Amino acid sequence: MMMNDELIKMLKYLRLGGLLENWDRYLGVGRKQNFSHVRLLKYIIEQEYTIKKDNARRLRIARAKIPEKYVMETFPFKRQPKLNRKKLLSLYDSFDYMSKHQNIIWIGPTGVGKTGLAIAFLMHAIDHEYKGRFILFPELIEMLYQSVADHSEAKVMNTLVGYDCLLIDEVGYVQVEPVQVGLFFTMMKKRHRSKTTLITSNLGFSQWTSFLKNDNLTAALMDRLTENSHIINMKNCASLRQKLDQT
Repeated sequence: MMMNDELIKMLKYLRLGGLLENWDRYLGVGRKQNFSHVRLLKYIIEQEYTIKKDNARRLRIARAKIPEKYVMETFPFKRQPKLNRKKLLSLYDSFDYMSKHQNIIWIGPTGVGKTGLAIAFLMHAIDHEYKGRFILFPELIEMLYQSVADHSEAKVMNTLVGYDCLLIDEVGYVQVEPVQVGLFFTMMKKRHRSKTTLITSNLGFSQWTSFLKNDNLTAALMDRLTENSHIINMKNCASLRQKLDQT
């Protein structure tokens, strides 16, 4: 059957771009494998489903604004022997961090692979059709600051709370004003036990008051974070960047 203008119009209206693009190929496969009408229809639906799923995944990744698409399979565990690989992969494979709305916090110096691992967990969630977002802590703080300036706190808060999996990278690199501390605490409180938050930081929890500048809110935040979180301690891990430089 040849494609005609009316059929093209209907396929575009139904947003069946894959079928429109692959019409001749689908019919060719059906003829070559001697598909029945029912089998051909099932094959076309399966192909369209796969195309739609792939397109939706690419869109979720684009909206997540991930700078580098790291995946667990490429992490250099052999160059990081002090990292508890078994614990990390068990957490990753079980997927409990999403199904149970748990947080994961990576603590350690620059260059040990915290961001790469956190992104791998975020990508894992996105692959399972969850909505996610990567954001640097300084960018998050600036976003909260701007929301106060233009009175869009509620809109920005709803957006941040709405992500199924939010990765906040490099927590502790900027000083935070009191109003921003309050908004950051409110966001984390709203996400508590309903969403998953991934955090990387060069600073141990005892040092968070140095940039949050509010002992009471910091203590309350620590209580919530540690109550429902997995802590990945990478303080004794070696810098992967140094190893790369030496090769």
